[in-house]
Amino acid sequence: MPVYLVAQLNIHDRKAYAEYGSAFMDIFNAFGGKLLSVEEAPEVIEGRWAYTRTVLLEFPSEAQAHAWYGSADYQAIAKHRRSASTANLVLIRGRDA
Repeated sequence: MPVYLVAQLNIHDRKAYAEYGSAFMDIFNAFGGKLLSVEEAPEVIEGRWAYTRTVLLEFPSEAQAHAWYGSADYQAIAKHRRSASTANLVLIRGRDA
């Protein structure tokens, strides 16, 4: 069953964040991930959205999502994201058809 990771970020150092971004896709792809959306200016239908970037990722399974996040390669670049932004990350499970 697929799972989705939603990341809400406030980026305060674009240059440092670019170091994270330049290495992200190679590591992400190795774990079977699919980048569904990266949005800098979502249309707010209701309420407020106080984030400078929102990302939606898909993984084939919860195990693959956790393997990616916990991998040494991802954690090595995640330090750049953490120093350049604040973030909320949540994993949500897909539904069987």
